[in-house]
Amino acid sequence: MQSIQANNYLVHFNQNAYEALNNHLKENKYSNIFIIVDDKTNEHCLPKFLPLLETGLTIEIVEFESGEANKNIETCIEVWNVLTELGADRKSLVINLGGGVVTDLGGFVASTFKRGVNFINIPTTLLSMVDASVGGKTGVDLGNLKNQIGVINVPQMVLIDTQYLETLPQSEMRSGLAEMLKHGLIYDASYWRQFLDLKSIDYADFDELIYRSVEIKNDIVIQDPTEKNIRKALNFGHTLGHAIEGYFLESEHKTTLLHGEAIAVGMILESYISLHKNLISDEEYAEIKTAIKSIYDDVKFEEEDIEPILELLIHDKKNEYGLIQFALIEGIGKIKINQSVENKLILDAFQDYKS
Repeated sequence: MQSIQANNYLVHFNQNAYEALNNHLKENKYSNIFIIVDDKTNEHCLPKFLPLLETGLTIEIVEFESGEANKNIETCIEVWNVLTELGADRKSLVINLGGGVVTDLGGFVASTFKRGVNFINIPTTLLSMVDASVGGKTGVDLGNLKNQIGVINVPQMVLIDTQYLETLPQSEMRSGLAEMLKHGLIYDASYWRQFLDLKSIDYADFDELIYRSVEIKNDIVIQDPTEKNIRKALNFGHTLGHAIEGYFLESEHKTTLLHGEAIAVGMILESYISLHKNLISDEEYAEIKTAIKSIYDDVKFEEEDIEPILELLIHDKKNEYGLIQFALIEGIGKIKINQSVENKLILDAFQDYKS
């Protein structure tokens, strides 16, 4: 697969990725290498990666506990301390090997350690391949508020090797699939309909679909690297999805949702809002709701859940001038950004989701 040119870096695929990485190591005089992993990627992915790394440099492994609950500034402090203790300097290279939590947190750690050291992202989950590792966003959560602390800073390169997907359970694959569905809904109707045509999605041969998803996100990010305009399109499903994800993460009586599971709900809710703002037709809404619900289990909402979810919207980082901003679809494959939505319509969307 041909590499994709992003903003000041390349996204490489499969075997070409390791050739690019090893050439980069030969061409740059790094002092040492720090590979940031979580406990899962340390066990399942690191053994696949290390034999492909061609270097005589000292390699240190920095591990933290997996899960969104650990994507916070406390984990960053622990990693910064480990880097310091192990002698990291401004000529060190950080390689983030893992899912979106690892690439988001590891990118933020590298971007702020000694005012910034080079880093490379190697996403190992479907979600991180098509979303978290592309576009230069790094950061961590602040309590149950998603990605409140961070910077936009691009890696030296991104390496996507779909062999790592063999280590994932089906629930994680479905989580990543939500972002791919989103890319079709906001940008490419024909791509969206590829998923509708699949009687049962074959995760074993996903390379071309992943490649197209990366292309779509990259096309959008190149136009608007710092999210002042069209990049806001990528927030479709995320305004409500992030609030739902954060609420379920912090609630003792709720089972934590995977990111894609929450975004799937968010896309249905925000499609309903799009319908009632006369941006999509009844037929398009029915198509979206039916398709997403055929892939994801229903999430149960009680009446007492809705108000705290709405309260989390107030703190969404996409808000401007105190107003909650939605990116809504304007027909399948197109988007309309900077849309304000009254609370009653949001409440109606939750009621419709439950029906």
